[in-house]
Order: sequence, then structure tokens, then C-alpha cells
Amino acid sequence: MVKQKTIKTAISLTGVGLHTGNEVKMTFKPAPVNNGFTFVRVDLEGHPVIEADANYVVNTQRGTNLEKLGVKIQTPEHVLAALMGSDLDNIIIELDASELPIMDGSSKFFMEAIEEAGIEEQELNRNIYVVKEVISYVDEASGSEIMVMPSDHYSVTTMVDFGTKILGTQNATLKTINDFKTEISNARTFSFLHELEALLENGLIKGGDLNNAIVYVDKDISESTMESLKKAFGKDEITVKPNGILDNLTLHYPNEAARHKLLDVIGDLALIGTKIQGKIIANKPGHFVNTQFAKKMSKIIKNEQRNYVPTYDLNQEPLMDIHKIMAMLPHRPPFLLIDRIIEMSDSHVVGMKNVTMNESFFIGHFPNAPVMPGVLIVEAMAQTGGILVLSTVPDPENYLTFFMKIDNVKFKQKVLPGDTLIFKCDLITPIRRGICHMQANAYANGRLVAQAELMAQIARKQ
Repeated sequence: MVKQKTIKTAISLTGVGLHTGNEVKMTFKPAPVNNGFTFVRVDLEGHPVIEADANYVVNTQRGTNLEKLGVKIQTPEHVLAALMGSDLDNIIIELDASELPIMDGSSKFFMEAIEEAGIEEQELNRNIYVVKEVISYVDEASGSEIMVMPSDHYSVTTMVDFGTKILGTQNATLKTINDFKTEISNARTFSFLHELEALLENGLIKGGDLNNAIVYVDKDISESTMESLKKAFGKDEITVKPNGILDNLTLHYPNEAARHKLLDVIGDLALIGTKIQGKIIANKPGHFVNTQFAKKMSKIIKNEQRNYVPTYDLNQEPLMDIHKIMAMLPHRPPFLLIDRIIEMSDSHVVGMKNVTMNESFFIGHFPNAPVMPGVLIVEAMAQTGGILVLSTVPDPENYLTFFMKIDNVKFKQKVLPGDTLIFKCDLITPIRRGICHMQANAYANGRLVAQAELMAQIARKQ
């Protein structure tokens, strides 16, 4: 298992937004476990938070744009690509404007800032979605397609065809995320001359200059267009290089355009919200198809997580039988509600209970239609979690466990006589000062039957 990662200290960059031309200060800050990537608009009242979530994508014209409750984040893809390329899980990105800085049109400067801030591991394990079958999204209008297939690691391949003589078919591959910095991060954004003319006419790319976008000249430049370009870029002279790009830039790679498209794919797919293990192949990718695929993947992952039921071999010798449980917990029948502990680590514990018709609570709880009370399922989950927290002290028999808080309790299915209940408790935050904050789930018959967020504290017996 891989631990989650964040940065060690805050670090800031300043620049301008490509389309708005507004100066923006951006600050990367460490974030707690399970935070993910979140944007904070510090220039707005209340400092609203916008999660890097594909479901907040509102349009993909000239970049990926997010909006939540009227608050916008523009062109975050290059920053998100840098976060993914740095193998991070949790970051807070503070902004004093809506659009992220374009810098040189790549992820290079963001990667360097993250490296300067330093990276550190966090307490909890990373959640990785392992792709088990081919998943794809096709945009019929453009012919663009993205697919992911099973693989033993994460990799990305992009295949692009721009249909022009100056920039034809190109391919790029990232075999491992560890190569992102050296092979992909400095690939800059690009545009064709005919697109540039339209953007200038509509008052866009106000923050553009010849240092943050490669311009491929796919048509003859008229005198009027040349004058417009000089004015827009503040240049006395503009020429076309022999390789067909406007001057003042030298390509880092012959296939820099394909590499930048790969960079965009990585940044846009960060909006899935979960790292994936699989081989991604993108044919003619763009922000629309990228984010539509991200939405599809996000939905699939959430559905699987919602319906996921862990399996355990109940025939194996348990980690703790009822005698060891009673030696640790002060509870006794009829209020001892777990029979076995199946497995345990520093951050999780799994317990089990066989529900029989002989349970004392069935005498009065719907005698003619016996159902295990939901509050006792919660209590059983808490007792399972109590084993985890009591295992952190050398003399657990001298401690009692008390509830501090119960949140987000949901009951999904009835638990009946004859059912075998499995309780799985995962720490939300590390155990400190005897306080255990955990996510608890109960399963029976291959289905989730109950869940709750529990907080409890152990205290020495008086």
C-alpha cells in the first residue's frame, strides 16, 4: 500500500491568466488526508472552496473551466497535471483570481515550486482504483476517444492528428508517472494561427505572448493579421520560422504538441478524484472528451465504492477469538456484540458477529418479525473500533471506551436471524490522545447494511 502525500510547506507563484490577462497569486498549501485537490478563492467573501471534481466542469472552450455555486476556476489543467506528475494526493490551492497563471504554457514552473516546497508522506494509505475491464468514451462529433484498460501500473499514450501539413500526426507516451517531470512537464500549450486570429478578435488570450504558447502557422499571414499580432504581443517584428512556428520560441521536442496533449489528459483526468491503475490511450484528445471521460470514470468508481463488499475467509483462524476479545473489552453478554476479530492493522480493523435467533433483543424487537436493532449494529461497529484503539495501550483491561460523536449514520438493509455481520472500521485520522475517529461499515449477505462515522475515546478506569 502507498501512503498519501502532500507538500511540507506552503509556496506561492504569481503570473497572469492566459485568457483574462489578470494577474494572479497562487499558493500551494499542505492539506490533510483525504482532502484531494481543492481550490480556494481568497479574493471572494467567505473564501469559497471548489473541489477538483469533473462534475463541476461547465465548459471546455480553450481550457477546462470549473464552477460551483457561481464561483469559477479557469484553466486548472496544467496545475493539476503538475500535482499528478508530482505524485501528490492532497493539496490546497489558494487563488486571488478566477484563472490560474499560464506561466510558460506548461507545468514546469508548478513542478519546480512543488519540488521546492518538499513532499511528505501522510498517515493513511492512498485509495487507488484498479481498472478491471476496458472503459471508453467516444465523442462522435469529433472522432475523439479515450479508453483505459487493465495494467499493472499507470501509463498514458496520446495519438493526435491535426489534419494540417505543418503539424500532422504525432504520438506521445508516458510509461510511468515518475517520468512526467523530465518528459512531459515542460511541453507548452499551442495554437494554430487561424485559432489565434479568432481569439484576438473576440478579446481573448489577453495574457498571451510569444513566451507561453507555441503558434503554428497553418495559413498565409496577411498584412493586417501581422499588424494585429505585433500589437497583441508587443513586438516590433514577427516572423515565421522554417519549421512553421512564430518566432521567439524553439520547440523542446519534435512532438511537443502531442506531449502537451498528454499533459492535458493527465491534468483533466485528475478531476476523477481517485488515482487509477490502468493504461490510458487517448486518440485525438481534447478538454471536452477528457472531462467527459473523467465524469464517466468518477461515476463508475463511486458506484463501485458504494456497492463494494470486502470478502474474508471465515474458515481461517481468527486474529482474536471471543476469549481474547473479552480479555480486552469490558463488555459482556448480552451486550458483547462481536464474536471474532478477523484482521487488524494500524489504521483498520475487521470484526464479525453471527446473528442468531437466541439474541436477547429479538425477544422484544418485533418478536413475530425479528430484526436486529440498528442502534445495536452501530454499537457492534463501535466495539470493533474499540479493539483497534485499545490495542494501542499496553494494558487495555484497565480502560473503558466512550462515544464522543456519531455522524452520517445510514441503514441500508435489514439484519435478520441467521445473518453473518462483518464490521470494517477505517481510521479517518490517526489515533491521538486515545481518540479514535473512524469510518465504520457493516456488511451481510454480500451487501452493505449500515454505515456510520464514529468518534470514541478511551479513558482509564477510575
